[in-house]
Amino acid sequence: MSSPKRVLLVFLPSESGVDNARSLYSETKSGVISAVFNRRLRTLIKKSQFAIPPLSLMILASIEVEGVEQSICDMRFEEFPFSEHWDLVGISVQTGMARKAFALADRLRQGGSRVVLGGAHVTLFADSCRPHADALVHGEADDLWRELLLDLKADTLKASYQAGFPDLTRHRPVSKHTLDISRYFTTNLIQTGRGCPHSCDFCNVHVLNGHALRRRRIDDIVDEVERFRHDDRRIFFFVDDSINADPAYALELFRKIAPLQISWFGQATTTLGQQHELLETFAQSGCKALLVGIESIEAESRSLHKKNQNRSNELAGAIKSIRNAGISLYGSFIYGLDGDTLETPRAILDFISETKLDVPGINILRPIPGTRVFERLREEGRLLFDPADITAFRYTFGQEMLYRPKNIALDAFVESYSELTRKVFTVRNSIARGLGAPSLKAAVMLFNAFYTHLYTLSRSDLKRQMEKAPAENTILP
Repeated sequence: MSSPKRVLLVFLPSESGVDNARSLYSETKSGVISAVFNRRLRTLIKKSQFAIPPLSLMILASIEVEGVEQSICDMRFEEFPFSEHWDLVGISVQTGMARKAFALADRLRQGGSRVVLGGAHVTLFADSCRPHADALVHGEADDLWRELLLDLKADTLKASYQAGFPDLTRHRPVSKHTLDISRYFTTNLIQTGRGCPHSCDFCNVHVLNGHALRRRRIDDIVDEVERFRHDDRRIFFFVDDSINADPAYALELFRKIAPLQISWFGQATTTLGQQHELLETFAQSGCKALLVGIESIEAESRSLHKKNQNRSNELAGAIKSIRNAGISLYGSFIYGLDGDTLETPRAILDFISETKLDVPGINILRPIPGTRVFERLREEGRLLFDPADITAFRYTFGQEMLYRPKNIALDAFVESYSELTRKVFTVRNSIARGLGAPSLKAAVMLFNAFYTHLYTLSRSDLKRQMEKAPAENTILP
């Protein structure tokens, strides 16, 4: 009897942020003491377990084919096992991590392993991926992964697998058998559907997953929640980009989940503050915290970037309503949108003070290739990296500028952004927000403390970037 085919699915960490709290520059330039402190803090952050497992890889690893063994390598916690033989290595490629993914793929193929690449970058920019893979998966792989594994087993692997949008009403049980549960903040990740009806120009969700909301069967989700809690009694994370996008569906779902007595968090729009029956149901079903995309409180910025889910003058009231329901809020801002000015930081500070946001996130616009904002900034000559080299884009935690703001000079913007984050994130504010949070007080305090460190890194890296000679491109090497 032949040995089973061994498949390894790989998650690559980003270069900064929650995955990797480090400077984009060599830490030796910051001094030995600082480098040692940063390394120890990264270890502490890992032990605090802010990380969650990669759901897309969990879904693929749950597809069983006789004669094929699948494993997950999460490189946030372990080195790649180059000493072992793998018949196929699957890497999910995000545009901000494409260079790293390609380097790993090239090394593996040189060593005799076959490599399949999938994910957002492959779906949007397949041509850049072909030289680095034996096979490409375009789109959502739920329905075609079994076909690919059968082809691997028969030694008939195709060069390309094209997926449409899978029917999410088909029951596909997700398993945790490939996970080391103790590594993560929680492994209870639940996806109720895909797609987004909105068209924010800085987001690629509607580009990748479509404008139509595709939903799973509610009874399948309830069964999955019941099954998952047997393995992990910790909090659940509903990973949908907007869990309240279909209010009637969400109302029915969380009414059925309420008797299970779980605690959960998720992502929603601030419109939830005006959906009173749904908000009450969220609270009764165990919702403890939500991430909401505020993005901008400037009406002009919201209009220019197609952020039309709600009006700017309704935001504060909506946030207060959600917090009054006992739900802590992570409010995500983007400073540097096209309607922003040097007066915007003061408005953000006033907004945070008025609403008592539990965890503010102050982000710099990320012009992700494949989005409309990337195309517009490219046409206007405002990108600070070569738009012809898609892999020059990378994800960072506000640690570098990738574009020139419309109404603010670059150096003035960096100075104002740094001053804003210096005021928002302090040890005193971390403690105060934790004590004042409606729920999950310890987690809110830890998250604010963690961000205090990350924004310190951000200010340092932005300063170094601005000190580079003008003749150099302002993107970091």
